[in-house]
Amino acid sequence: MKHPLLVVLTFCVFSQYASAQELAENPEKYTANNKGKFFISWGGNRESYSKSDIHFKGDGYDFTLNNVKADDKPKGYHIDYLNPARMTIPQTNLKIGYFISNHYSISVGVDHMKYVMRQDQTVNMTGTINGYAPYDGTYNNTPQVLENEFLTFEHTDGLNYVHTEFSRFDDVSSFFRITNTDKIQINLTEGIGAGILYPKTNTKILGKERYDQFHVSGYGVSAKAGINITFLKHFYLQGELKGGYIDMHDIRTTKSTNDSASQHFMFFQRIISVGGIFRV
Repeated sequence: MKHPLLVVLTFCVFSQYASAQELAENPEKYTANNKGKFFISWGGNRESYSKSDIHFKGDGYDFTLNNVKADDKPKGYHIDYLNPARMTIPQTNLKIGYFISNHYSISVGVDHMKYVMRQDQTVNMTGTINGYAPYDGTYNNTPQVLENEFLTFEHTDGLNYVHTEFSRFDDVSSFFRITNTDKIQINLTEGIGAGILYPKTNTKILGKERYDQFHVSGYGVSAKAGINITFLKHFYLQGELKGGYIDMHDIRTTKSTNDSASQHFMFFQRIISVGGIFRV
């Protein structure tokens, strides 16, 4: 062949044209790659808590309440979820994250949960109380009714779990015979997290003045699994189940720094959130 270089150049030009034509006819889906995308979500939750032993100590008292039951404080369907001035009243979840690869993301978030000790339950109590009649005495697994005059205890503004999460996402749209994922995409997600507890604990103990201030009280770890449905490339609805462990070893209970409480327990969250995903 007299002009091999010309043949090679002609082949290269034709190949580039064919590739460009194929890309134009079958452009890559926006949802095909996640790396470099940011996301933000806002939602609501319900919680369940395990029983916990709560230790209270201060001037004139040192006692433990065993197997205390607690509940969350749901708001239900309410405009407060969308009202900027009242967004901290319901139980909410805020998350901001970034995809470091197509399948993995890192995020920071606040799970604004609420924890309310059940009033008027009877628990076993061990310890001593002096100077707070009519509760003065020594207790040894003694039944005690948690009446309002004795104790009210809740983290309702709230049980704030400020955490970092590392998560995986997998597109499973093909299992539902979805071909155009830029219109609708279904993903499975799993992750683990860890962070601090920054509650605003509302407490009234042994007739002392009610206390209600934010305070870093401990730490938490968690794991989650969920399903993400993305619409029109940029908007999504996500449902998650999240469980974890919380250790609060330094809970403020009164204005005096001599008074404190500690507890640890398991939690289980059900979360529904809406969000957006975009590339800057």
